[in-house]
Amino acid sequence: MENMAEEELPPQEEEEAQVRVPTPAPDSALDSAPTPDSAPVPALAPAPAPALSPSLASVPEEAESKRHISIQRRLADLEKLALVTEGDVGPASSLNSENLSIEKSHTCPLCPVEKFRACSSQKLRRHLQNLHWKISVEFEGYRMCICHLACRPVKPTIVGEQVSSKLGAHYHCIICSATITRRTDMLGHVKRHVNKGETKSRYIAASTAKSSNEILKEADTDIQVGPNYSIPQKTDSYFNPKMKLNRQIIFCTLAALTEERKPLECLDAFGATGIMGLQWAKHLGNAVKVTINDLNENSVTLIQKNCHLNKLKVVVDSDEKEEGDALEEDDTLGDIQVTRMDANVLMHLRSFDFIHLDPFGTSVNYLDSAFRNVRNLGIVSVTSTDISSLYAKAQHVARRHYGCNIVRTEYYKELAARIVVAAVARAAARCNKGIEVLFAVALEHFVLVVVRVLRGPTSADETAKKIQYLIHCQWCEERIFQKDGNMVEENPYRQLPCNCHGSMPGKTAIELGPLWSSSLFNTGFLKRMLLESLHHGLDDVQPLIKTLIFESECTPQSQCSVHAPSNLNKQEENGVFIKTTDDTTVDIYSAQGKRKSGEVIINTAKKQKTDATAHPPFYYNIHRHSIKGMNMPKLKKFLCCLSQAGFRVSRTHFDPMGIRTDAPLMQFKSILLKYSTPTYTGGQSEGPVHSASEDMVADRVEMSVNDKAEASGCRRW
Repeated sequence: MENMAEEELPPQEEEEAQVRVPTPAPDSALDSAPTPDSAPVPALAPAPAPALSPSLASVPEEAESKRHISIQRRLADLEKLALVTEGDVGPASSLNSENLSIEKSHTCPLCPVEKFRACSSQKLRRHLQNLHWKISVEFEGYRMCICHLACRPVKPTIVGEQVSSKLGAHYHCIICSATITRRTDMLGHVKRHVNKGETKSRYIAASTAKSSNEILKEADTDIQVGPNYSIPQKTDSYFNPKMKLNRQIIFCTLAALTEERKPLECLDAFGATGIMGLQWAKHLGNAVKVTINDLNENSVTLIQKNCHLNKLKVVVDSDEKEEGDALEEDDTLGDIQVTRMDANVLMHLRSFDFIHLDPFGTSVNYLDSAFRNVRNLGIVSVTSTDISSLYAKAQHVARRHYGCNIVRTEYYKELAARIVVAAVARAAARCNKGIEVLFAVALEHFVLVVVRVLRGPTSADETAKKIQYLIHCQWCEERIFQKDGNMVEENPYRQLPCNCHGSMPGKTAIELGPLWSSSLFNTGFLKRMLLESLHHGLDDVQPLIKTLIFESECTPQSQCSVHAPSNLNKQEENGVFIKTTDDTTVDIYSAQGKRKSGEVIINTAKKQKTDATAHPPFYYNIHRHSIKGMNMPKLKKFLCCLSQAGFRVSRTHFDPMGIRTDAPLMQFKSILLKYSTPTYTGGQSEGPVHSASEDMVADRVEMSVNDKAEASGCRRW
């Protein structure tokens, strides 16, 4: 009779019967129930909120916005839900003969009635905690508890002549409402949602499906971003808030360049949201002519919206009429040209004074086009975010992209910066241009290299000579660039200052490169950048620029002056003389970008700074070279000790515990041991160890090197 009653229901009432909570049936009724192939399996949960199943395609959208009862924030919520469901076994369940015993017992909201019945609330609490809550999956404050209800259809199994459909335990996904049987599979399922950017639950997204795009603000510039704007796999217009420091230091670079000539034609080759080009046009005004390019059509549309949001006129094409007629000319701050084409094509067609490349990953595919038409004494800035290959985590990718052999060293960040500079230098030399490195920054998320372009084959030849190979000792971390010349070295180990090859078995050194071997910083340009950061109120980037100035001069902070130069009318930057006027404008270029005769002197043979004044390459990590059984001195005190010993010394932005110095490694360790204290002295104050002579100090250093080499044999690359 029950089967006939179900077959006579109209379609609409049949769907309501699937959502309604049925009355718990006795065992005989369960055996005679229809199989999942013939009719849908009804939910057995006695909860007031029905359990949602993915197979219920006809459930209205209001029901989809409710989460499943197995997804709760606290264990107390499950207990309250169990107490509520005790009084729901009411008039519809009076047909069963076992209802009297069921009403007197406690039922679990996540288990069928025939599976669990508790006589006391304490037993129910232990059941909920041990079976459901303890093995739950946590996600954003919610717990997806294991469910034993008939929410998941199970294939029937034939036992003898009877067909039985055993109910299986499962989890309900909070994001997509899918049912997963195993906990490990549920963890992987949620992780895949997070990797795809799907971190909002379905019941939350149902109520906020029509939310507008978010508007962010950075450096007094408003930008509109789409959903999942910080996940590049889920959006066309990627915006990374962690790159704020990168955008500010590039802005200071462009602001310093505007002192030399106006107006500058600037290109942001990969605009995305257009935040960088908008900051240039909004804060530098008529000093720059900004072009923002992107190949994606959605990104171009978003850039145009952000231009109108910041009261900037959009010029789609120079021959067409300007858009943005809704804005009055008096209300606009400037104009921006927005283009939609491949970056290589655009840089081949037009000439620019300032080009910024920030693709997703490596930028080597765009270097040849960037140096093809860049103007003389212009600037090219390159941001590389492929840190896995540059930081020696994917060595085969670095060999493929940069043609460079690389291993993980203590100075791996500076090694990455020199790899990118070498790739930029080779691309410039192919176009008969040379480069002058203004600065190179390598931080956690990116490697930024900014170079000035010097036209002419002579400059290209001088640049190509600065690309050399590096010999690196894998035992003591000593390093030195190979000597110039084409002659084959009989014993390359003799170039290293250390004696690891003679005292250690096997091959101890490796050849890295090719790398940029010259200076990475330009002190004069960095000081001009610091003045621009003070002028525009960029407080976040000022500590980094100051550190770069200290590092470029290889001088402790107490001895380095970062104030404005006394003679503002003449500044020299590695052979490039720049004459400025009193009103901070530069009179060495005409409006077309041509330099006037006699005002810029570039003579790399006579005016180039000597290697003695340039900062020493690479740095040492004080923890890497610590001596066993000794307490190291403080970093500031050790810097003073090296300076008093007659060596140039400074800190470096590449490593917070790194020291850039021209002292050899043996002298570095000797001074480190001299001002270290033994660990057994306890509360002894830091100071020099006067009991050991200089010979004993050298012996201790050599012994510590040998001990570390033997202990770290497995760390050889």
